[in-house]
Amino acid sequence: MTQSETSQTSTRSPLWLRGLLFVSLCLNLLVAGSVIGHLFADGPERKVPRVDRMGGPMTFALTPEDRHEIGKSLRAEYRAGRPSRREVMADYQSVITALRADPFDPATVQASFDSQLETSTERIAIGQRILMDRLTAMSPEDRHRFADRLEEGLAHRQKGERQKDDHRKGDRGMPEPEGMR
Repeated sequence: MTQSETSQTSTRSPLWLRGLLFVSLCLNLLVAGSVIGHLFADGPERKVPRVDRMGGPMTFALTPEDRHEIGKSLRAEYRAGRPSRREVMADYQSVITALRADPFDPATVQASFDSQLETSTERIAIGQRILMDRLTAMSPEDRHRFADRLEEGLAHRQKGERQKDDHRKGDRGMPEPEGMR
């Protein structure tokens, strides 16, 4: 073997390594495409809400500082009243046992549902109370600005819903035939 043949063969990667790198590149592109697609394609209704933004239009009408403070208060009160992990797991275990029981006794599952509903209702009440406290503490000018942002947000939301409905119906700016209205 000559010197040039030896250097040429030693710089080439083995075929299995090139295949592995190709597969790795494909997987990386797949993951990157999925993340980018999720960020740009999914609307707000598909995103997981943050605890300080669960109030809908009223929450969005708050200033970022108000949302932050309300979020802190909510998290503190939620932590104070929530059951322990052991209690939650025991509840789910009782549901699993009830689901596997033969004959099925729906009372245990219903009791768990009722408990979850009660917890959710309590959390909604806490959120409303904290929001009401914040609104009550606002100056008249701040409340007026809040009302303006709320009104603007609702108008924007209604416009977005109309556009979404039009898009779902296939409306592309063409008027509907007379008999369709």
